[in-house]
Amino acid sequence: MEEVRFKVYPYRWVVLIAFMVIIAVNQLCWITFAPITGRAAQFYGVSDLSIGLLSMIFMIVYIVISIPASWIIDTYGIKIAVGIGAALTGVFGLIRGLLATSYQYVLIAQIGLAIGQPFILNSITKVAARWFPIAERATASGLGSLAMYVGIIIGMALTPYMTIRTGIEGTLLLYGVASVIGAVIFFVLVRERPPTPPCPAGQEERALVFDGLKQMLKLKEFQRLMLVFFIGLGVFNGVTTWIENIVRPRGFSITQAGLTGGLMIIGGIIGAVIVPMLSDRVRKRVPFIIQALVGATLGFIGVTFARSYWLLLTSAFVMGFSLLGVGPLGFQYGAEISYPAPEGTSNGLLLLMGQISGVLFIFGMDSLKSPQTGSMTIPLVILIALMVLCTLLSVNLKESNLLRK
Repeated sequence: MEEVRFKVYPYRWVVLIAFMVIIAVNQLCWITFAPITGRAAQFYGVSDLSIGLLSMIFMIVYIVISIPASWIIDTYGIKIAVGIGAALTGVFGLIRGLLATSYQYVLIAQIGLAIGQPFILNSITKVAARWFPIAERATASGLGSLAMYVGIIIGMALTPYMTIRTGIEGTLLLYGVASVIGAVIFFVLVRERPPTPPCPAGQEERALVFDGLKQMLKLKEFQRLMLVFFIGLGVFNGVTTWIENIVRPRGFSITQAGLTGGLMIIGGIIGAVIVPMLSDRVRKRVPFIIQALVGATLGFIGVTFARSYWLLLTSAFVMGFSLLGVGPLGFQYGAEISYPAPEGTSNGLLLLMGQISGVLFIFGMDSLKSPQTGSMTIPLVILIALMVLCTLLSVNLKESNLLRK
């Protein structure tokens, strides 16, 4: 039998960039209210927790939609699956902007945006596997995750300034237009697959979705990785959702809160490029995961206790570089150790862990904060202890066999 030829096409970068744009826009919509919690609560006449719900709804919806979205991704491909997410992002992003004065309509729009999120985020490793060879997949996954961080940093850093200049209505309308543009770019530029595979058949073939799900849940390495994501991604979701509430009791302003969150994401962007690239070069994953979790824990300690602004910014950068930089590497590692389970399923299951813990951590942080000062030191110390546990779990991870092929 004639062996199927495989080839790497330059157009893979066009597909990846278009995919990155819709990821960034969707994450921008998620994080919009985090750096302006207090002002948004006053604007809508609701509590801080109600504003937190606008971000937390993404995690709640993700828990319900993630597995069906992964099934659609692995069954029908990225054009249809991510297309669903792109369409929902464009439509509900614009609705949110047009009806920005009503908390109820904004909440409904957030639900629509949240339904689109798993169709987009769960496809990161699928896009990498469909268009990139094995030696570039961690890098491609890293760039996909980088787009998440770009969207978050725009939301963190730009939203406070936009709110001061144009108000909440103007800010949401601008973001709504950006959502439509992002959706159009995706539908115009993205193709399902290259003319020929980018790798040998043995590195592309995957099991059926639910067979793969059963298989990966039995793997001890994947179980440990799920716990790592449960803690690490849950901490990230909790910190980004409550960033203003975390630093406000120490006297920092909304713009300082936004810049703190923004610098954390800038660190994540740099880490998401450097860490997976180094990992691809040396063809190892575990040492980078361990080192990153150690750095993230140290940075998190600084974010929790820093009183000076420069120390807060430095700690946020270190935390972001380490915790967010290792995220795409974790997704790729999960896809490799669970081979031949589908990439969308492994990607989605790891993200699901972080969404579940994110909801738990966000509610826990709000309920355990000081009723007198609003300080979140107690829940943050608990999360630091969990990060130490997360680091210890990572020490027992083993390298994937796929890298040795």
